[in-house]
Amino acid sequence: MIDCLRAAGEPTRLRVLSLLRQRDLSVGELVQVLEQSQPRLSHHLKALTAAGLVERLPEGSFVFYRAATRGAGKTFLDALFAQLDHEEADFVRDRQHLEEVSATRADTAEAYFSSIAENWDRLRSLHYPNDLIESALLELAGQGPFGRVLDFGTGTGRMLSLFAPRAESAEGIDLSHHMLTVARANLERLGIDGARVRQGNVTAVPFESNSADLVIIHQVLHYMDTPNRAISEAARVLRPGGQLLVVDFAPHDLEFLRAEHGHHRLGLSHDAMQAWTSDVGLNVSEPKSFAPPADAADGLTVNIWKAVKSATSTE
Repeated sequence: MIDCLRAAGEPTRLRVLSLLRQRDLSVGELVQVLEQSQPRLSHHLKALTAAGLVERLPEGSFVFYRAATRGAGKTFLDALFAQLDHEEADFVRDRQHLEEVSATRADTAEAYFSSIAENWDRLRSLHYPNDLIESALLELAGQGPFGRVLDFGTGTGRMLSLFAPRAESAEGIDLSHHMLTVARANLERLGIDGARVRQGNVTAVPFESNSADLVIIHQVLHYMDTPNRAISEAARVLRPGGQLLVVDFAPHDLEFLRAEHGHHRLGLSHDAMQAWTSDVGLNVSEPKSFAPPADAADGLTVNIWKAVKSATSTE
């Protein structure tokens, strides 16, 4: 408690904590918002991290920071900020500057998507409309509410925006810094405060065992040579009775997807999914299938699998 009080009891650090409770930020972004030097802010962040009030999230050559979201650090911050006047001048000014940083993120995300739009749109035209697939996902998952939702390979953050309203917290991971930039911009644009993203590998996720009610793996496994490792990680982090939703293509022979889009596997069979899930104590149902558009000469069938972790499992 004394370490927490010492760390938080300084004006700039209090402003940093206020900002990080709103969204994850890099040192460079904090420099823009607070208009202070990078060495000074790095020193403050080191102290806040050592006290357990801030989490450090490396992302390639970047490092993002996040206010504690669980444990003693979160309890301390909740109590502290419940007593503060959030309309105090520094907090108001910082929020205004934060919106300017968010606008920069949005511009970066738009530029990235413009560069890949042609290939992205071509792939989307090959399968069933996304909005109908998303409706089916929500129906399969149920109304919730879910304590914690995790999205493996979050990409643009679409699954987080879809499920965050049904969850106490939602978090996505992705290896691509570019995609995480897009996801952050999308979540901020939609005003979704209960979802965060971080860099991570779906075969070794940075989440505690038995901590999630719902895990989503949306259009990720066909990029992998070892999809079973992602399934195993999903089983590990799910609580007993928790659900895994997997969205991916049925087996197909469109070789250009391997050559031009980096697909490692040309679809996934139900037999393979059944083997991978049963090996880690998940009970999978027959997939819900969506045929390609009638006018797509070389279309893709999309499957949604739902697997449930045994309510008595201790894994």
